[in-house]
Amino acid sequence: MISYISSNLSPRSHKNSTPNARRSCPCSAGRQRERTYSLQGHGAHSPGDCPGGRLSEALARRDTCHLQTLYSGGRMVTYEHLREVVFRKNEDQHYPLWKSVIGGMFAGVVGQFLANPTDLVKVQMQMEGKRKLEGKPLRVTQKVFRGVHHAFAKILAEGGIRGLWAGWVPNVQRAALVNMGDLTTYDTVKHYLVLNTTLEDNIMTHSLSSFCSGLVASILGTPADVIKSRIMNQPRDKQGRGLLYKSSTDCLIQAVQGEGFMSLYKGFLPSWLRMTPWSLVFWLTYEKIREMSGVNPF
Repeated sequence: MISYISSNLSPRSHKNSTPNARRSCPCSAGRQRERTYSLQGHGAHSPGDCPGGRLSEALARRDTCHLQTLYSGGRMVTYEHLREVVFRKNEDQHYPLWKSVIGGMFAGVVGQFLANPTDLVKVQMQMEGKRKLEGKPLRVTQKVFRGVHHAFAKILAEGGIRGLWAGWVPNVQRAALVNMGDLTTYDTVKHYLVLNTTLEDNIMTHSLSSFCSGLVASILGTPADVIKSRIMNQPRDKQGRGLLYKSSTDCLIQAVQGEGFMSLYKGFLPSWLRMTPWSLVFWLTYEKIREMSGVNPF
């Protein structure tokens, strides 16, 4: 990744540099990949201005793919195993709500715990890039990542295996709430519509169920998402301990006392606008894959 570090430019070097040098785009290979630029001076570039920026965006997207593969795979396998093998449906094929709630929460915990390292890398890469582009001072434990594999290696070197699971507690708490809203709502609404209305198990039923699941997941998950983001992005000391919040409970208390209860729902609208289309695409695709594979509908 391109690093923009203003502190590396002394006043003398900045004065002697030519305008063309300050405005040149650090996009060529080799040693220019590590060239530094000041955001306070001339020549600051956004990620889309040069191939290096586009590379950073591509790396973030690739890490997101890894995250979704582990997360979605883990939660779906866990939920269906609990529903079909552990809890089981009633004789009339009805699946009680309380079983679905427990299954959804536990599935979210398992899926997010498996995906926490990739989620951590994604958040760190996004936040460091944002701070550089905004010209903000570097954090205490600044991480310059050249790619996904380098990010994993750097986090391992600094914090060991445990470093990959930094912030996992609020992460799985959020996932438990989101999946309780997503899996439980979709499963419950879909089978209610099929058993109690004239609707059949088709794309219309899947769409209505996924819309409801996206809304409920956003309502339940936004507060946990706010807490998770604050904890994962807080500066840390050399031992990896957070400097702002002691725990997710401490973060919750500080947020409510300092900013009010509605601070937990900051970003709810964009979260809902993101969650609903994602839920729609996921469930329609998932149901279609099951149908094409000859597997019973979800």
